[in-house]
Amino acid sequence: MPPSPEPRELGRRLRERDRSAAAAALNVIENRGDRAATAALMAEVSPAALGREAPAHVVGITGPPGAGKSTLLSALVGAWRADGRTVAVLAVDPSSKRSGGALLGDRARIEHDPRDDGVLIRSTAAAGRLGGLAAPTREAAEALAAAFDLVVVETVGVGQSETDVEDVCDTVVVVVQPASGDVLQFLKAGIMEVPDVLLVTKADMGRPAESARRELEHALGALGSEEVPVLAVSSVPPPTGIDGLVAALDAHRRATDVAERRRSGRRASALRELVTEHGESALRRLGGRREAEQLLAAQDPDADVGRLVAALEERT
Repeated sequence: MPPSPEPRELGRRLRERDRSAAAAALNVIENRGDRAATAALMAEVSPAALGREAPAHVVGITGPPGAGKSTLLSALVGAWRADGRTVAVLAVDPSSKRSGGALLGDRARIEHDPRDDGVLIRSTAAAGRLGGLAAPTREAAEALAAAFDLVVVETVGVGQSETDVEDVCDTVVVVVQPASGDVLQFLKAGIMEVPDVLLVTKADMGRPAESARRELEHALGALGSEEVPVLAVSSVPPPTGIDGLVAALDAHRRATDVAERRRSGRRASALRELVTEHGESALRRLGGRREAEQLLAAQDPDADVGRLVAALEERT
């Protein structure tokens, strides 16, 4: 058996858009017993190594279980591939308490041609952070963004911690389904500022779907967020509304300062990882969250999250 590729080689291959390195790179990232290997790989796909931000459009798809996210993704992947774009999907599953690995295997529910090397679908563990994103998911998205045209992060549940996805993704789609109480729960969850696109699924239900769409439009209007599009789609064959969703995602990406959004996201992720590893006391030793944010703002804007966390740790 040939030796496994070195992490730096895998990172270099991803940087050169060699998608055949993706699966092995994800294995390195998911092996939390060798953080040095992950750091070496991530350094090769960092903005500093690329000379720019990674080219992929990183899209977050989030919403409650049963809202139809996997069926939606099947239609979206098909539309993107028909347009010649390569797609990687990270489906975040609840973690196995025994192994720490992904439990449900969401990738099995996303229809695609397994022979198509332009599509990669991988289940990744939530690692006990229901609704949020574990560090391996963030690192996987950043690594894949060097080699694919689109990277999709599909997350578990809806709640305040769902704002984690905003720090990783260029565009966030929040999915709700009609006639289920999702709209009310969404409003109560306090994440109205998270979505860049709001999506009502199961538009084939007719009046309930249109009612849900109007409720969301009114809620956004009350918050002064009328610029957020509220769309309705149906994934029942033949799917409807998918082309409009693709157009809305592309329009948001064009209107976004991706470099600034990602820099801000990396700083927020670094603070979160510091607290996860060392507790709130680490922030207090830095003089509080505001002082920590100022320290991060003074770092190299192209520094990856690992380097930002190290800079914080040096001061604690």
